[in-house]
Amino acid sequence: MTADRHDHDHDHGSSIWSAVFHALSELVGAHSHDSADQVDETLEANAEGRRALLVSLAILAATAVVEAVVVGLSGSVALLGDTLHNFADALTAVPLLIAFRLAGRPANKRYTYGYGRAEDLGGLFVVTMITLSSALAAFEAISRLIHPRSVSDLWFVVGAALVGFVGNEVVARLRIKVGRRIGSAALVADGLHARTDGFTSLAVLVGAAGVALGWRPADPITGLVITVAILGVLRSAVRQVGARLMDAVDPVLVEQATAAVTTVAGVVGVRELRIRWIGHTLRAEVDATVDPSLSVSEAHDIAHHAETHLLDQVRRLTAATIHTSPAGSHQ
Repeated sequence: MTADRHDHDHDHGSSIWSAVFHALSELVGAHSHDSADQVDETLEANAEGRRALLVSLAILAATAVVEAVVVGLSGSVALLGDTLHNFADALTAVPLLIAFRLAGRPANKRYTYGYGRAEDLGGLFVVTMITLSSALAAFEAISRLIHPRSVSDLWFVVGAALVGFVGNEVVARLRIKVGRRIGSAALVADGLHARTDGFTSLAVLVGAAGVALGWRPADPITGLVITVAILGVLRSAVRQVGARLMDAVDPVLVEQATAAVTTVAGVVGVRELRIRWIGHTLRAEVDATVDPSLSVSEAHDIAHHAETHLLDQVRRLTAATIHTSPAGSHQ
């Protein structure tokens, strides 16, 4: 016997973004199990992700424009590379915006689980961009070691580098915070990507300071050190996105879900429990054992009770399928 319910989420955001973009009643009103509310909450997670991407896109674009102006004044090749880098990285928001838009589409006969996996594809794009970022940083650093270049208007370069670092760090914190809140591995990876760009901007800053002290190799050597740091962030992003593609979940979630089912009156045990991420929402499939003497109707009621417990107690869970089997059977 199985029981299904879709699009349920008990994650009421109390974030700044929710406060700005949504009515106060949505934050303080009573929670409902109505299906319309469940759909609204899932859509809200998508909308919050899109807002974070749009805001970060605007910040990165403005940062790159400031840097471009200083490049024209100083002729700094390092800053030019960072400027082009920021422009390119701002555009990583585009595939994720498309992914969040697709995630809002309903399931159909071809994509029976919906389009949530589009987020994971967006995450792969982000990982690719981080890889290219590390390669570009290494290339520029080595190039400057081989062919040293003079830089003028160092104070402007320092100021632009600080703008680049602050802009990217703000974007990184926003994306990571929102990504973790709504359960989007792709958005977290993109936040880590923005943090690598901040490191690149710091390389420009440290390099400019070294040049000001009369040590030309300071800029490219610092660039190589930052490349190593970027590779560390790349490793973290690969683990985030790769785990999601492999349907990995936090073992605590499995324990929490198992406890939610086994505390239901009438459930003897849990034979099998599977949880997977689809985009930034969770789905669960459970095989629970019950007393073999129960009627079909009684087993069905227990399945529904177990489903309700799961949806209530497991954060980001939007759908659960509960199958009941007679205790002692092996099929």
